[in-house]
Amino acid sequence: MTSDAPELTAIPTQLDTVAAATARLLGAVSALHDTDMVEPSLLPGWSRGHVLAHLSRNADSLVNLLLWARTGIETPQYASAFLRDADIETGAPRALHEQLEDLTAASERWLALARVMPQESWQAVVRNRQGGEMAATRVVWMRLVEVEIHHVDLNTGYTPADWSSAFVDRLLPQAVADLAAKEQGPGFTVTATDTGWSGAVGTPGATITGPATALAAWLVGRSPGADLTGDLPDLAAWK
Repeated sequence: MTSDAPELTAIPTQLDTVAAATARLLGAVSALHDTDMVEPSLLPGWSRGHVLAHLSRNADSLVNLLLWARTGIETPQYASAFLRDADIETGAPRALHEQLEDLTAASERWLALARVMPQESWQAVVRNRQGGEMAATRVVWMRLVEVEIHHVDLNTGYTPADWSSAFVDRLLPQAVADLAAKEQGPGFTVTATDTGWSGAVGTPGATITGPATALAAWLVGRSPGADLTGDLPDLAAWK
C-alpha cells in the first residue's frame, strides 16, 4: 500500500495547487474553438476532445474515491474499464462549450468535496483503478498529475517546461518507481543535472542525464528525450 499520511497537514495547500493548475487548464480551454475539438492531441489516437472528456470523467472518478474514504462504502474509481473508455468516446465529439461546462463542473465537484473532507477520512485506504491500495491523501496528487500532464497533451502551447519545480520534484521519483515496478526492458539510471537527484530503473545499466523536467517528461512519455544525454532505451508506457 502507498501511504501519504505524513502529508495530511499539507492537504489544504495541495488543494490550492490543484485549483491553480485547474484554472490554468480552463483558461487554455476557453481560448479554443469548436474546430479545435477534433484536432489531434499529443496522445496517439486521441483528439483534444478525447483529452477533455477524460479529464472530466477522471474528476468524477476521484469523487468516487473520496466518497469511499468518507463513507467507508467501497466505491470503485470506475465502474469498469469498458464504461470508462465508452464515456471518453461518447464525450469526445462534443462542442467546446459543452466540454468546458462539463470540465468546469466536474473539477468543481471534486474540489468542493475534497475541501470539506474530515481529517480522519484522508487516512482511509482506497484503491485506484489498477487495484493498488493507497491512503486517500494520494487522491489529491492523482488529480494534479492528471491536470498538469493532460494540459500538455492538449497541444495548446503548455509544455513540461511550464511545470513547477515542486511538481517535477515529486513526479520524477514517481515515474522512476512506476517504471521500475514494471520490470520491463534494460535497466538504467537517471540523474538530474540541475537538482542532483538520481534513481534507477531495474539493474543499473546506461546512465541518462539531463534537467529534472526533461527527465520527467521523457519518463512519462511526453518527450522523445532529445535534450537528454545517454543511451536512451525504449520505455514501457508509463500509465
